[in-house]
Amino acid sequence: MKLIFLGTRGNIQARTRRHNRHSSLLVSYGRWRVMIDCGEDWLGHLDEVRPQAIFITHAHPDHAWGLKEGAPCPVYATEEPWREMKQYPIEERHTVAYQAPIVVEGMEFEAFELEHSLLSPAVSYRVTAGRRRIHYAPDIVYIRDRAAALRETDIYIGDGATFRQTMVRRKGERLFGHTPISTQLTWCQKEGVPRAIITHCGSQIVKGDEGELSARLRQLAEERGVRAEIAYDGMEVVVR
Repeated sequence: MKLIFLGTRGNIQARTRRHNRHSSLLVSYGRWRVMIDCGEDWLGHLDEVRPQAIFITHAHPDHAWGLKEGAPCPVYATEEPWREMKQYPIEERHTVAYQAPIVVEGMEFEAFELEHSLLSPAVSYRVTAGRRRIHYAPDIVYIRDRAAALRETDIYIGDGATFRQTMVRRKGERLFGHTPISTQLTWCQKEGVPRAIITHCGSQIVKGDEGELSARLRQLAEERGVRAEIAYDGMEVVVR
C-alpha cells in the first residue's frame, strides 16, 4: 500500500509550499487509486489526481467542497455528509455504514464514528490492503470505539491542529473541535500503534519552524514509544 499526501493544510488562511492544499490522502494498491477527502482547494483540479473512487470524512469546506462541480468517479460517504452534499452533481453515490467494511478497488474501507463537529458529523476511515492497515482521522475530538478502530493498525494519521493546547469545546453534553497531537500519540501508545503521521496542519505547524517542530514531535512520540512525523504536500509513504 502506498500513501501520497495530496494536501496537509487545515481550514486556515496560512499556507506554505509544504502545506499548500487542504488535507487529502491518496491510497494506492496495485493499480488502484482511492482519494480520501476533497476540499475546496481541489475544485477543478481532480484531473491532476485521477482517482478511481473518493471517500469523504465529513462535509466541511476543507474536506468536501472540491466536489461542488461533481466527481469523475464514484463517491462514498456516510448519510450525514450526503445530506449536506445533496445539491452536488455527483452521479455515482454510495452510502457507507458505520463499522461495516466495504471493498473498493482491492482495498477494504471501514468508517468509524467520531466526535468533531456538531453540525457536520464526521468519521475516520480504517483502510486495509493486503496485510497492512492504516487509520485516517484528520479532524477529531475522539473515536467512539477507539480500541476497535485502531486494532492492528500500522500507521495512525491524525489531526495536526495543535501540539498540546486543546481546541476541544463543549455545548451541553457534546464535545467539538480538535484534540491535540500529544493526546492522539497517547492513544497510539495505549492501542499499540507503532507509528503516527500528522496531517491537517494548523497555524502552529504551517507558520512554525519545521526543524524545531519536527524535533518537538519526535520527543512527544518517543515519550510514548511511538514514531511520528509531520506530513507535507506530496509526501509519499510505502506501508510494507
